[in-house]
Amino acid sequence: MRLSALALLSLFAATLAHAEISFRDAEDGDFDASEYLLEHKGFLPVPVIITEPAVGYGGGAMLLFFSESLAEAGEHAKETGVMQPPNITGVGAFGTENGTWGGGIFHFHTWGGDRYRYLGGLAKIDLHTDYYGVSNLPRAYELNGYGLIQQLLVKVGDSHWYVGPRYTYFDFDTRFTGAIASELGDVSRDLAVGKAGLVIDYDSRDNMFYPTRGSYMELEAQMARDWLGSSRDFETYEARAFTWLPVAKDWNLGLRLDARATEGDVPFYAQPFVSLRGLPKGRYQDQYTLTGEVEGRWTFLPRWSLLAFGGVGRAWGHWQDFDEADDTWGAGMGFRYLIARKLGIAVGIDVARSEDDSAFYFQVGSAWH
Repeated sequence: MRLSALALLSLFAATLAHAEISFRDAEDGDFDASEYLLEHKGFLPVPVIITEPAVGYGGGAMLLFFSESLAEAGEHAKETGVMQPPNITGVGAFGTENGTWGGGIFHFHTWGGDRYRYLGGLAKIDLHTDYYGVSNLPRAYELNGYGLIQQLLVKVGDSHWYVGPRYTYFDFDTRFTGAIASELGDVSRDLAVGKAGLVIDYDSRDNMFYPTRGSYMELEAQMARDWLGSSRDFETYEARAFTWLPVAKDWNLGLRLDARATEGDVPFYAQPFVSLRGLPKGRYQDQYTLTGEVEGRWTFLPRWSLLAFGGVGRAWGHWQDFDEADDTWGAGMGFRYLIARKLGIAVGIDVARSEDDSAFYFQVGSAWH
């Protein structure tokens, strides 16, 4: 499920007709949605397109509310010297061909010249997917319940660092609908997980949608305890980092590293999994995961780019030691069209294959978020 609510804004806005706004760039005359995106505020409907192999094809819609336009945010930045993103509230729902569906609401808010960033959300989901485990065979199961997130990040001085607390809670009813994963023992049908911890972000990207240089990193450590609303005690740790390097004129190299770990009595569906384009979500899942990916980009025309990417990952811990676990891979090619030049937003499609499956993804900007 690759298209985020914020990124889909550009894809949908570009298809709308507006009597007073031109969709031709004054600089090169090509199709461009910059003017619409810069001037729009208030309510905006947004489609959701799902092509995830683990749940099948599907779609949905979101309704976003922008407190101010990006142009107004830019004018405020000139006055204050700080670029502060507009506050956004969204509500939406989706469904897929295998019966998975969900819906939710979120709010993103910044203040103090973008020194403080708040994110809150509440969602209901009925997930239908497969668990593989030690047998390496798919066992179908359902997760039906709801979850929420509360996060507040504070900027450290005038640096690129943000630090703050994150709390997540979900309450799911779990049910295997076919063969049982006997290696899991007693799987509680109704289980609550409440986790709290610390998040550290670093962001020096030149563009949050489609970077050409700079880096993004997030470190997270959370613990689940009964006093936080959890039925089980465990810990989760995550570290992910992306960097983009201009290696020559019109050529960029992207590097990605993702490491995740769990300790304690973790529900099987909350264990980390290897995430690569072309690989079904949750296919390789265990106590620890490590994933690396490389992406090369060639901008052969001012608005058009070709991509080639490939990565490898490994999951181990409960079922196999690190040396015994197999590597899994995903690779493919894609393209992007710069649909909003003034904002640096590009849209396109990635086509990927792994040893287990193949898939295509509608993308807005970078595939890494």
